[in-house]
Amino acid sequence: MSLNITVNVGKSYGEKTVLAGCSFDFLKDAVYAIIGPNGSGKSTFLRICALLEEPDNGDVAFSEGGIMPLPGQEKGHGGTVAYLEKDIRLRRRITLLLPRIGVFSTTVYNNVAYGLKMRGQPKKDIEEKVKDALKLVGLADKKMFNACALSSGETQRMGIARALVIEPEILFLDEPTSSLDPHNTSIIEGAIARIAEQRRTMIIMVTHNMFQAKRLSDHVLFMHGGKIVDHGATKEFFAQPKDEKSQRFITGQMVY
Repeated sequence: MSLNITVNVGKSYGEKTVLAGCSFDFLKDAVYAIIGPNGSGKSTFLRICALLEEPDNGDVAFSEGGIMPLPGQEKGHGGTVAYLEKDIRLRRRITLLLPRIGVFSTTVYNNVAYGLKMRGQPKKDIEEKVKDALKLVGLADKKMFNACALSSGETQRMGIARALVIEPEILFLDEPTSSLDPHNTSIIEGAIARIAEQRRTMIIMVTHNMFQAKRLSDHVLFMHGGKIVDHGATKEFFAQPKDEKSQRFITGQMVY
């Protein structure tokens, strides 16, 4: 059964409030795009949702087919959830891909296979899963190349393959095509679309590219000043945003 996420968090760095009571329910089998001007708190919100960063207040609750937390989940210090350290099975069901990924100085194959090897999967299963993941991102012919020799676009595609090969139920993406050329952007977007369609994986993606949000997402969240000020089904959001700030942003009137 797939995971849902209920989020209600706040976050500050020193005296600067980055997130002010951000609340949202993410439902399984959908693609969400988070957009907004620079400094609106998008990446911080994503990292907290992915449990990579701790909120100052509020909580993040994962659930299966209902509203109750998963077994082992509890509210800890500062209201955050600390259960991932206690439930490694849940940790393995989600993954976050950052704009810059770590690369091991070994083959592309070994980089992508790393997570599966850590999970102790059989060699034959690893080979099949890595083959499928590399094919999805167009790197099948480079599986024995040293990963450090890849271009930036190819490295990002390898990162997508490495995230996918463990078959997460929720995939978090932070600017997955930032600074990439159109060719690599097209390949990554195609991979994301196929993942959503074929694997029914929830995808939550921060993007600065509104056209990308239109192409890939089912639902859009617009953030401004550390808050989610507007959201809706993608087609309706771009056709008729409900908030004046989101209207100004998508029409290019908001300078950022």
